[in-house]
Amino acid sequence: MQTIIHSARLRGAGAPVASGEVGWVLVRDGAIAAAGTGSGWREFAAPETEAVDARDLAGPDPLLTPGLVDIHDHGAAGRLHADGAAASADIAAFHAAAGTTRIVASLVSADLDRLALQLDEIRAAQRFVPGLLGAHLEGPFLAPTRGGAHDRSSLQRPTGAAVERLLKPGGVVQVTLAPELPGGLEAISQIVALGAVAAVGHSDADFDTARAAFDAGATLVTHAFNAMPPLHHRQPGLLGAALDDPRVTLEAIPDRVHLHPTVLSLLFRAAPGRVALVTDATAAAGVGDGPTSLGGLPVDVRDGVATLANGTIAGSSITLSEGIRRAVAAGIPFHDAVVAASATPARALGRERMGTLEPGALGDLVLWDASLDVRAVWQDGRRLERP
Repeated sequence: MQTIIHSARLRGAGAPVASGEVGWVLVRDGAIAAAGTGSGWREFAAPETEAVDARDLAGPDPLLTPGLVDIHDHGAAGRLHADGAAASADIAAFHAAAGTTRIVASLVSADLDRLALQLDEIRAAQRFVPGLLGAHLEGPFLAPTRGGAHDRSSLQRPTGAAVERLLKPGGVVQVTLAPELPGGLEAISQIVALGAVAAVGHSDADFDTARAAFDAGATLVTHAFNAMPPLHHRQPGLLGAALDDPRVTLEAIPDRVHLHPTVLSLLFRAAPGRVALVTDATAAAGVGDGPTSLGGLPVDVRDGVATLANGTIAGSSITLSEGIRRAVAAGIPFHDAVVAASATPARALGRERMGTLEPGALGDLVLWDASLDVRAVWQDGRRLERP
């Protein structure tokens, strides 16, 4: 069985963005087999081919992009990945319906025993949850001065034994840590050696320490500008080091709360091709205002903004497709925003077959209408049911 989606403008990595023509994508056996513009799709039409006219699903002037990849997500629909495998399944399904076909389950700081159990659940979920890439440990190796919405009593220094205990069983794809902590640079090398991506964040690292972290193997910055010192003209710090280093990808949360729209736009211009849009979504996503929690701490959501009692921002309540709409409203071209929410985060994790329309890539696709609302989603070539 194969599917052709045609009569949509193609956007994202691997798309012919220089052309104003409408295009098409052929998906066969769960992967993209071909893509092009015009009516070239007709040569692939056959009795066993499902031909989908994008205009029938999304109205005039639809857009077709790769599936979105969120490498920093804590939850949705009233649940957190920390709640267990069934919760991860519900969370992944919620975000997939909104266009996020690949997702990383993020865990906040907790004691090692609890984190080990939570990681067991995520590994179990990976066996039956499509698109769940693994876990992101956002802590516990964070600077207490930049703890954000993390329980300070759970923070600790990174030791070789702690890193090995959490990562050796597998399933962890990303670890955020503060490199200035004792043992921080050694932990980065160990994390990379164990096959995960080392991310710098929740940190007070100065410029030289940040550069040392990147030289040790860190290649990602967790939610740039948040939980770290601001960029200063005499003390460029972590942000300055990351912006200056072409090896480094910078996460950005496009919810208009974590970053001013102008700052988000400046970031895209300062680090072209190196910005990964993420949600940092919590249980508040898709629920609306009211009380919730994160890492055992009470959280209140008002007007879509999640905070602790002291006013500290506690993640977001958006989906990645909503983040793209807000990025576009900030002046970022739709194509660039899509790349930042698909190919760039996939590349940051070393997943070259995700987030692109190139032949051989996974058959993950999102169909948008002219207002940039998601109208259909395909995952591994299978169209998902949407509410």
